[in-house]
Amino acid sequence: MTSLFEYAPAPESRSIVDIRPSYGLFVDGEFTDGTGTPLKTVNAATEEVLSEVATGSDADVDRAVRAARRAFVKVWGPMRPADRGKYLFRIARLLQERAREFAVLETLDNGKPIRESRDVDVPLAAAHFFYHAGWADKLEHAGLGPAPRPLGVAGQVIPWNFPLLMLAWKIAPALATGNTVVLKPAETTPLTALLFAEICQQADLPPGVVNIVTGAGETGRAVISHPDVDKVAFTGSTEVGRAIARAVAGTEKRLTLELGGKAANIVFDDAPIDQAVEGIVRGIFFNQGHVCCAGSRLLVQESVHDAVVAALQRRIGTLRVGDPMDKNTDLGAINSAEQLARIRELTAFGETEGATCWQPDGDLPDRGFWFKPTVFTDVSPAHRIARDEVFGPVLSVLTFRTPDEAVAKANNTTYGLSAGIWSEKGSRILKVTDQLRAGVVWANTFNEFDPTSPFGGYKQSGYGREGGRQGLAAYLRSDS
Repeated sequence: MTSLFEYAPAPESRSIVDIRPSYGLFVDGEFTDGTGTPLKTVNAATEEVLSEVATGSDADVDRAVRAARRAFVKVWGPMRPADRGKYLFRIARLLQERAREFAVLETLDNGKPIRESRDVDVPLAAAHFFYHAGWADKLEHAGLGPAPRPLGVAGQVIPWNFPLLMLAWKIAPALATGNTVVLKPAETTPLTALLFAEICQQADLPPGVVNIVTGAGETGRAVISHPDVDKVAFTGSTEVGRAIARAVAGTEKRLTLELGGKAANIVFDDAPIDQAVEGIVRGIFFNQGHVCCAGSRLLVQESVHDAVVAALQRRIGTLRVGDPMDKNTDLGAINSAEQLARIRELTAFGETEGATCWQPDGDLPDRGFWFKPTVFTDVSPAHRIARDEVFGPVLSVLTFRTPDEAVAKANNTTYGLSAGIWSEKGSRILKVTDQLRAGVVWANTFNEFDPTSPFGGYKQSGYGREGGRQGLAAYLRSDS
């Protein structure tokens, strides 16, 4: 992309991580062969095959669940909560000690810029383990009912956009509350989950407390539908979330779903434009837009529309798209060929329906899966790009005249995961926030996360919360 400055390449070395030619499943504290057809995991930036990964069959999942149940009954459940907390603290410290290794592997396997893996994903993953370690012996003081106790075995399925971070969001609260885990990572990004299995061994975590079963959709279905799983936690698409809700209905399994989003990022006429533009860029282009709470709908007050769009285009023109291992890169590769095809399909609909498409000048690499940062103007709420989750670096710009119209347009979606407001008036921010049907609302910032703060949505964005004191409730039962 064009830039005011020319940056010399600053590549991170991949030699710090040793990628095995093949990986098995992690069951009962040991790596073991899977009985399904192995999958290949690919570097999205180069299309290079990184490794071959085992696929768990129904029998493999059953073996993992039995190991988790055995560990829950004999070791982890009866263990003193303070001792469970010590294991979580140990895992958190090991994640910090091996942070560079995890960051490099995450970037190679996912396609996101190394700067994001290094500065966001890995530190936040460690922070979740530190935070939940502190709760392990304080659950009776969390206000979650008398005598809170674990549910048992948690079956967890995570997506490909934040592989390590989503693992931490799921495993940390489950272990802190005394549950054991069978986790299924995404088929395109399993490597950091398998490296985390080595952390479990290094921390001397009792066998069976954490089990990682790799594979595709069938493996995930086996985990969720297993009759001895007490709790299901899923992050992913709304379509799959609906199917999981149907499968769990009528059983005694507890369920939390964190699904899709189509967040509104609202810019009022009194907002500091330069600050807002930085927040807009972070809101939609962070992690190539592979973010369920991405600010993919920009609602701009009419009087400042032209100024905001012009400033936004200037800023996008300075973004660097390319090698994710380069520390100067702002946008890395799209995670897979399938996701790239989805992004292209929806952007084609945008142009067909009459919206105006803008992209910065510049060439993309010849190999790998790439898409330029894209802005659509002249968008109406009826356009598919304003309704459907693109899950890519594509921004739709709409306008409004009054705060009431902004709220109406922001809430005009089947989703309800997040939103952003940009204004210098605190009273306006508080009033509009109260009217938005979104689980998380950021004020004069976007995509800021903290393990102490609960995250989750409304409507087709799912139900339940992850993080914070509220996130513990999903893994506990009490006498109330």
